[in-house]
Amino acid sequence: MGTWGEILDELTRPENRLPNGSPDFDKVRRRYLAALAQKTGRATIVYSTAFLDKDTSSNVAIVLGDVQGFMNAVARLQQRELDLLISSPGGSAEATESIVAYLRTQFDHIRAIIPVAAMSAATMLALGADEIVMGAHSQLGPIDPQFVISTPDGPRAAPGQAILDQFEQAKKECRDPQNLAAWMPILRAYLPGLLAMCQDQRDLAKRVVRQWLEDYMLRGDPEAEKKAEAAADWFTNYEYFGSHRRRVSLHDVRELGLRVTALEDDGDLQDAVLSVHHCYSLTHSTTAAVKIIENHLGKAYVKIEREIIIAPAGAPPGTARPVQPTPPPSRAARRRAERGQR
Repeated sequence: MGTWGEILDELTRPENRLPNGSPDFDKVRRRYLAALAQKTGRATIVYSTAFLDKDTSSNVAIVLGDVQGFMNAVARLQQRELDLLISSPGGSAEATESIVAYLRTQFDHIRAIIPVAAMSAATMLALGADEIVMGAHSQLGPIDPQFVISTPDGPRAAPGQAILDQFEQAKKECRDPQNLAAWMPILRAYLPGLLAMCQDQRDLAKRVVRQWLEDYMLRGDPEAEKKAEAAADWFTNYEYFGSHRRRVSLHDVRELGLRVTALEDDGDLQDAVLSVHHCYSLTHSTTAAVKIIENHLGKAYVKIEREIIIAPAGAPPGTARPVQPTPPPSRAARRRAERGQR
């Protein structure tokens, strides 16, 4: 098994080059993935995104369309036990629920392996497994819902609980009319139904994870219901974490009474898992692939993020440049435009 540097060196060898001279990432990556599956004797699927390797758009998020990627990866697999390697910043809780529901129809036992990080809804995906395997360096994260709020300076993400807390603060402070001017720009960003959605989404994440833990990871435990409830409450507790990016370690998961194994307990497995992760990291950082769902037989679903190039009208060849997004106008500018002013 290879380190990151050794795999990079391997990609430069003539036998691992495509006819055009570029590295054959697929060949090398799939060889290491097949070796991992051969070692464990289990079906192996990797859900990998580029969020650790480069700045990316929402193309790395867990979305409902990923279900077809998993369907492609599951097709013709014979094993009923699955190792699922996850590297993701998270995304839609509803899409994650659909993915877990589908995988549960296909496999009797699922082991979620976290090479480095599976955050937010990707943590939910891991909590839908029968067992989690993490290294001392690996991390999960809180699963409290996040919302994107439109502001005069552009969209901003905010935790649902923080929005609820801020609204309660506004109700108290706005009893004094002198505070209204300061609060009105903030309150205008609260879309109809936002407060209800903040609470409903948190309840959804808690309810789904609690049920998964009872049904799978804590199955047979006489205290399954109690442990599942406590774990779901803890993972959705924004007041405790204070940040949606806060690290949840192997020790934290173990303290909750969940079934988690240290990757370091099996040195050969650790080497195999990290080698696979390095292959995907190199693929993401060097190519346009921002999401890969791939099985140990080499069947892959790949999402490509391409830069749109537009040449100025009448410009000679070779002067094309990337499209630069237009920043959203300020609220004052929009109002002037509505009045026909500059």
